[in-house]
Amino acid sequence: MHTWQMQTAKAQFSDVVRRAADEGPQEITVHGRPVAVVISRELFDHLSGTSESLVDFMGHSPLCGQEDIRFERDRSLPREVDL
Repeated sequence: MHTWQMQTAKAQFSDVVRRAADEGPQEITVHGRPVAVVISRELFDHLSGTSESLVDFMGHSPLCGQEDIRFERDRSLPREVDL
């Protein structure tokens, strides 16, 4: 992973983005401390699992179409909290 100082990354932002797409994640540092990582959209989609919408995901659920599903409410008392 290539590391960029913040001021350099700002000045060469298009290079940071291009390298993220071509070479992989690009680390951004401030005063030597890592603060951010720039990644490609392809990697982001892969990591976040956004290839399928929530509606599509729910449509493929084994419970889809069943109308007799009952969710029981937990009737136990809430825990005590000291303030």
